[in-house]
Amino acid sequence: MKKENKGSLLHWIPNALLMVFSFTCIFPAIWLFYSSLKEKAEFYHSPIALPQHPSFQHYIDILTKSNFITWLGNSIRNSGLALFFILLFGFIIGYFLSRYRFRGRNMLYGYFLLGMLVPVHALMVPMYVLFTKAGLTDNWFTLVLPYTALGLPISVFLVESYVKSMPIEVEEAAAIDGSSRYRTIFSIILPMCVPILVTIGIIQFFYVWNEFTFSLILIDSEKWMTVPVGITLFKGQFSTDFPKMMTAMLLAIFPAMLLYFIFSKQIIKGMVAGAVKG
Repeated sequence: MKKENKGSLLHWIPNALLMVFSFTCIFPAIWLFYSSLKEKAEFYHSPIALPQHPSFQHYIDILTKSNFITWLGNSIRNSGLALFFILLFGFIIGYFLSRYRFRGRNMLYGYFLLGMLVPVHALMVPMYVLFTKAGLTDNWFTLVLPYTALGLPISVFLVESYVKSMPIEVEEAAAIDGSSRYRTIFSIILPMCVPILVTIGIIQFFYVWNEFTFSLILIDSEKWMTVPVGITLFKGQFSTDFPKMMTAMLLAIFPAMLLYFIFSKQIIKGMVAGAVKG
């Protein structure tokens, strides 16, 4: 009987630890939500306590009295365009680096790999100087350029590794059947690369959506700001309206959470395929 109790106890200890760990992961989101229902004075009085008089006034104020909708639209546009170019160019470049051997191929491949090693913050000053001299700052397309450039190295690396693991006989059979190179790439190889492209899309979407540094230094006008930078405007010089800031943060992470829940199965498949093939 004692052995059974001991075995049961050993069985429940890992589960209890996992439950505690899971709670620590979801509690910040829960705290973020109910803190957004508090007034400023109530939050400062007791930051952890539940709201005594819940109110959705902060949501109404942010959506009607601020430029949050504009910031959200800017983030969606930047994320969509950057992902399109990253996946398109990453797939094409990765495919040709995998299938073709030409002079300078290793140098070109090493150049893209070098982009994965350079710290992003080391590029802040040269990027700002370059964009200022070229007159590319503070435009609707400004952030799409660095996001695409910074996302290409990992995209090229993963696609090149994935395509290299695919049998060349598939393309040879397509050529024998009369398929052109263009049709083979986009009608046969591209669908086969969907799992790794999903993986790349996941990685790059969350990076672009949450990116703050380049949004801060390359954008001056409030009309072109993204959500992460726009949220900082709720911070005053002498005080910060934390409940309103938390409301904006909650609204900012909602699209990413919704996208994750909608494409959760595809995300899991892409991650597994990327781990195995890549």
